[in-house]
Amino acid sequence: MKLFMLFGAVVVVGMSAAAGAATPAAEAMVPVRAFIDSFNKGDTKAAAAQTSPDGMSIIDEIAPFTWSGPKAFDTWGKALDDSDKAAGNTDALITDGKPIRVEVSADRAYVVLPAVYTFKQKDVAMRETAQMALTLQKGKTGWLITSFAWSGAKPKPVVAAAAAK
Repeated sequence: MKLFMLFGAVVVVGMSAAAGAATPAAEAMVPVRAFIDSFNKGDTKAAAAQTSPDGMSIIDEIAPFTWSGPKAFDTWGKALDDSDKAAGNTDALITDGKPIRVEVSADRAYVVLPAVYTFKQKDVAMRETAQMALTLQKGKTGWLITSFAWSGAKPKPVVAAAAAK
């Protein structure tokens, strides 16, 4: 009986430790969440810290629509800022949802998640539903974003977006 109780205790402790351990998919999501949180705070340095210093690829809905290489994040950020200023956009916020898909293979990961982009365009509340697809690579310092693509419908005023549901 003592042997059975000891075995049961070992199983419970082992299961508790395994439940607390981060899965590779959960680990890959850490820089994705940090990237979005930093973007929402307007902290471009913290957002950039989640990206690969070797370069990345970005596809987005603002011209020129694609960026790649070591300066991709910075040049995309400038294009986004310029586009927002020209359109009168302020108060940008990305709300992401539960990942639709997370695939991890060795030191590479692929993530797809729903996202809602809200902002004000000349003081009119706007909403854009979209999906983000990201790739990541795990290196010595952990997971870093190597690419992202934004794919969404055209933004709509919040009243129109709510009525369309």
